[in-house]
Amino acid sequence: MTWISKLTTAFGLLLLADACYSAYEHSVLQSHRAASLSSLTTSHTSPANTLPIDITIETIVATLIVCLGMVLGTSKLRPIQWRVWAGKIEREGEAGFLNSSGEVEKDYVGNPFRLLESRPGFVDIRKQRKEFAEWVKGQ
Repeated sequence: MTWISKLTTAFGLLLLADACYSAYEHSVLQSHRAASLSSLTTSHTSPANTLPIDITIETIVATLIVCLGMVLGTSKLRPIQWRVWAGKIEREGEAGFLNSSGEVEKDYVGNPFRLLESRPGFVDIRKQRKEFAEWVKGQ
C-alpha cells in the first residue's frame, strides 16, 4: 500500500472509532436519562433510542473513507484470461510485475508453462532397447 492509501485508511479508521465512541456515549446518556425519568414517573414508556443524524452520517462517511483507502492500496488487477496473463509474463518477465516500491510482487511465479516446455519428449523404447543391447554386447 502506498502512503496515501495508508493515510486515508488510518483517517477513516480514526473517524470510525470516533463515531463508535459517540454512539456509545449517546447510548449511555440515553439509558441514564431513561433510568432517572422512570424513577420520577410511574409510567413505563421508553424514549426513542435512535442515534442522532450526525453520528449516523459520521459512521457512513468513515466507512466510505476506509473503503476508499483500501481500494487505493490494492494492486493492479490481473487479466481474467489465462493466455493474456501468461503472454504478459513471457513478454515482460519480472519487469511487468513490479509493485509501487519497485519490488517484484510476491505472487509472481514466472513462466506458468515452464514445466510443459522443459519436460522430456516421448520416450523411444525401441531406440533404448537397441542401445541397451549394444551395451550388453560390449560388456
